[in-house]
Amino acid sequence: TRSRSISSAATREVVSSEQLGVTEPKVHSDIPIANADEHKVSILWGPQRWSRFHHIWLRDHCRCPDCFHPITKQRLLNTFEIPADIKPLHVQGSTDGLEVVWPGTSTESHSSVYPWTWLQANTYDPALQTTPTRKVLWGSKIEKSPPSVTYTEVMDDKGLHKWLTNVETFGFCFVSGVPATPEATEELCGRIGFIRETQYGKFWEFTADLSKGDTAYTTMALGAHTDNTYFTDPCGIQLFHLLSHTEGSGGATLLVDGYYVAALMKELHPKFHDLLSRVPIPAHAAGEPSALYTPSPPAMYPPLRYHPSTKELVQVRWNNDDRSVMSHLLPDEVEEWYQAIKIWNELLTKPDSEYWVQLSPGTVLTIDNHRVLHGRSAFDGKRRVCGAYIGIDEYRSKLAVLKEKFDGTDDNGENKVWRP
Repeated sequence: TRSRSISSAATREVVSSEQLGVTEPKVHSDIPIANADEHKVSILWGPQRWSRFHHIWLRDHCRCPDCFHPITKQRLLNTFEIPADIKPLHVQGSTDGLEVVWPGTSTESHSSVYPWTWLQANTYDPALQTTPTRKVLWGSKIEKSPPSVTYTEVMDDKGLHKWLTNVETFGFCFVSGVPATPEATEELCGRIGFIRETQYGKFWEFTADLSKGDTAYTTMALGAHTDNTYFTDPCGIQLFHLLSHTEGSGGATLLVDGYYVAALMKELHPKFHDLLSRVPIPAHAAGEPSALYTPSPPAMYPPLRYHPSTKELVQVRWNNDDRSVMSHLLPDEVEEWYQAIKIWNELLTKPDSEYWVQLSPGTVLTIDNHRVLHGRSAFDGKRRVCGAYIGIDEYRSKLAVLKEKFDGTDDNGENKVWRP
């Protein structure tokens, strides 16, 4: 990636803060008021609402074509050549945004325009009070109206947006009317993004034959769990399609909203909730003779992961069957930790938490593996299932693009340099 040089601010005379002062809007009275001091530009959005941005931060984030490639969306400006004491020559508000004139070469200055919406979305002084993405927490009563779309719908981008939005909101979604073939299911997976290949293959199809060293390849009941706890980066989306079940019965699918159960535990048992959000659990996948999977580092990931800034729950990671040796527990926390996971399991297995559904050929189940735990009841007979994993980043990328298109934020590419 090439870099653009900028000259030292010391060679240019910077106007005084009094001259910069407050620039009254020329046309629209609702344009925010901007002024600058020695270190920051201040923006008054309204009564008691303001933001401050350091000069060096603003200069670094200029996205004119000379500083930011309009096609690749990569920085061209050489950040390390920005003078530490850089100051604007002029600032003012306009209908387009905050206009800043910077010292440039000995003969030319450099102009930047920062959209108001972008500045509001990225304010850090004071920190932005973000509104968490709307998520509907649910228990067993979700069976009355589970989120669902049709196969015909998701073959169109608007239906795809509805499908992935349901997954974001509820953590799962059914797709009905899918041809009961591996080919149609794989095509459906491709609507979201690249299929993630693992030790189970790329697009997988399995029966209870133990062809892979995992209890999923048996007729046994499986308790509520998330997949890939033994990976550093567990898959984000999982899709299941029951292609056939003959000469037997059972095999009902279990879904549990991990966010719902975590909220219950936080309210009812805050001390034990703290343990589950703090104490990491090592895991392994060792059923294949040629493979031994463990996260790296091996004991770094607790069952409940919260965002360090927003404190929002962002991932549930739980599979007691794949748990490794808990050799890193503090001696005075051993008994409390076992009590904590017992309470967690009791909340997971409460009838109010469990949503049981009997899948049938033609219906694909899509799960957010960072939120919803899944399991099944024991079964007999011949059961054939196919599906795939998709990375969390592929899913979020597709959803972000669709939101821009259908949620009113798509500007036909005119302002997309400010998107990432």
